Amino acid sequence: MLILDLLDPEEARTPPMAMKDYSDEFKADAVALYESTHGATYKDIAADLGINRATLREWVLRDRERGGIAPVDARRGGTTQARAGNPAASADPDERIRQLEARVAELQASERKLATERDILRKAAKYFAGETNW
Repeated sequence: MLILDLLDPEEARTPPMAMKDYSDEFKADAVALYESTHGATYKDIAADLGINRATLREWVLRDRERGGIAPVDARRGGTTQARAGNPAASADPDERIRQLEARVAELQASERKLATERDILRKAAKYFAGETNW
């Protein structure tokens, strides 16, 4: 019995997807977007960019290896409330300051993400505007 016999007949007729060749600039932009987005997952960013999750993960891990950064994702730390944008009211002023500083850092990361997305869209618009030969 062939493996193809185990698949859905419609799936068996579908040719495998062709591998796409992405520019180094696109890869760097994708990695920068992932790294600057606090709380994002590979799946979220990959879906936004229209690429495979595993591909993005590979680019990020390769970039971290080149930079000498451990593959552990330290961005997942922090309190749930702070990540949700709702610092909890605290009687301790020092704790409140830490929560507000965490919120500021989160907003700055969000701003970097938006700026990176904007730059990617600008580059794509220039690219596609140059390809139209109407």
